[in-house]
Amino acid sequence: MVYPYFFVLLAAILWGMTGTAQTFLDKGVSSIAVATIRSAIGGGLLLVAVVLLRKISFRTWSWKWTILAAASIALFQGLFFTSIRLTGVAIGTVVTIGSAPMFSGMLEWLFWKTRPSKVWGIATIMTITGCMLLFINSGDRAIHLGGVGLAVCAGLSFAVYTNMSKQLMAQQEALPAVAMTFSICAVLLLPFSISSGFSWLAEMQNLWTMIFMGVMCTSIAYLLFLSGLQKISSSSAVTLSLAEPLTAAMLGVLLVGEHLSSTSWVGVAMLLGGIVVLTFTGRKNK
Repeated sequence: MVYPYFFVLLAAILWGMTGTAQTFLDKGVSSIAVATIRSAIGGGLLLVAVVLLRKISFRTWSWKWTILAAASIALFQGLFFTSIRLTGVAIGTVVTIGSAPMFSGMLEWLFWKTRPSKVWGIATIMTITGCMLLFINSGDRAIHLGGVGLAVCAGLSFAVYTNMSKQLMAQQEALPAVAMTFSICAVLLLPFSISSGFSWLAEMQNLWTMIFMGVMCTSIAYLLFLSGLQKISSSSAVTLSLAEPLTAAMLGVLLVGEHLSSTSWVGVAMLLGGIVVLTFTGRKNK
């Protein structure tokens, strides 16, 4: 079946809008506060829905995997948004998601004893090469090493989240899983964001930006991602997530005014090639 791959691709495209959306927020807004509100909106709305629809049982819930997934995605968001501030939309997203497939494959192999397929290896090499070519797009701009380091740590955190969610999805449905994970994520982030305050939400541009990030880039995106993750491996899902830096790069050019060199356009082609290989060849190897 192809649809799980397309679900993950659509999720990645929505995630790719996150960095660009953040540029519409006031510059003084805390990265952790953004992650907190985004998670609260994305998880809270779904939690209300699943409770009203009686699609969740707190007594039999898989708390272990949920808490681990929530902690890792909370860490991911804090690291990712901070790296974006330091490195820029394109570079921060490319380094974060570009490093995640390697980490995900390692975690899958070490902890779940599942060796990634050759198709995954070929597709991952192609997509990571594409990311590296996009990274060259920084040109003469000084690279913030601290920001790059945070982006790599964010990539590891996302790989951990994906593997934890894979275990969670073996026991729970996607809708309540996203609702619980991001609601807990918001609670975990709240103590670190209270000091900066939330008065910035009074500005309509900030509020609408956060609603978009919460609903589209969190609720819908992660529902699609977990729905696809039920049918494919964690390593394949993370590799397909490399559509995110591709989306971010395109939006960076179209909306933020960032520039892509000819080398970077080759990187775009490599990214697309890797995604096509994994989507249409990987399914034949299931």
